Amino acid sequence: MSDSSSKINEKSSKTRQLLGMKGASSGETSIWKLRLQLMKPITWIPLIWGVVCGAASSGNYTWSPEKFLMAAACMLLSGPLMAGYTQTLNDFYDREIDAINEPYRPIPSGAISVPQVVTQILVLLGVAVALSYGLDTWVGHDFPIMLCLTLGGAFLAYIYSAPPLKLKQNGWLGNYALGASYIALPWWAGHALFGELNWTIVILTLFYSLAGLGIAVVNDFKSVEGDRQLGLKSLPVMFGVNTAAWVCVIMIDVFQAGIGAYLIYIHQNLYAAILLLLVIPQITFQDMYFLRAPLENDVKYQASAQPFLVLGMLVAGLALGHAGV
Repeated sequence: MSDSSSKINEKSSKTRQLLGMKGASSGETSIWKLRLQLMKPITWIPLIWGVVCGAASSGNYTWSPEKFLMAAACMLLSGPLMAGYTQTLNDFYDREIDAINEPYRPIPSGAISVPQVVTQILVLLGVAVALSYGLDTWVGHDFPIMLCLTLGGAFLAYIYSAPPLKLKQNGWLGNYALGASYIALPWWAGHALFGELNWTIVILTLFYSLAGLGIAVVNDFKSVEGDRQLGLKSLPVMFGVNTAAWVCVIMIDVFQAGIGAYLIYIHQNLYAAILLLLVIPQITFQDMYFLRAPLENDVKYQASAQPFLVLGMLVAGLALGHAGV
């Protein structure tokens, strides 16, 4: 391998390490880069996008400086703070399994100490609670809905990662909790910030989160061996790799189509057609990559297909806002 190729591979590995992606390398010494790696910035994107979808579904977002700053603060809350808290907490409780699957991660590699990780968890949660209360005050909520969503999300993250419940040990409960955290919770936050959160939005986004369950299953394929050794009942462990792959894609496609059907029901036909058209390339990439080789192509599939899923979320949000749901 040439020197230039080695440098490119090294740079790519360091970037993946910083973002918290699969295929990283060890050797980082900067404490701030290690802290950022624990927070897995790559996972912030869907939560930030969920806030955008919630603002759209409220039907009340306008492009004023104040509302833009409110939205940015909510994105900071949902992404870097709460997703960062969740990922750091998960790494803390997963240090044994990471020693098998991803030994280059900061905790199993010994690059950062356990007390430093605990401090990071508490600081992220504390800042998130303060910011959520600040948003409630800023908007003038009579009931502190943003604070309650933050505390609920923090509790869900804890029971997902920590014993005795450790929901992630159960492939169905754990992945649904993850899907709801990445779709429903930030959606509710965005909607509540600019409108009034109602049961229709709550139920629809929980339904949409069943597609998020399928996305969460994709992430289980990278850790099949470690899950099997430690007795974690992920779907690939319970059903086998190929069957789990089919369960995954069916969940992703069927529940997006269900949202499309609801949009037709409320007479948002154009939005429904766009949403259903966005499912087609996802099915194509499922056939091209994921179903043929789930273990080898999980990352490639996500990179190819997920942009269409998240665009569909925004289409649904705009449709709900337009319909005044």
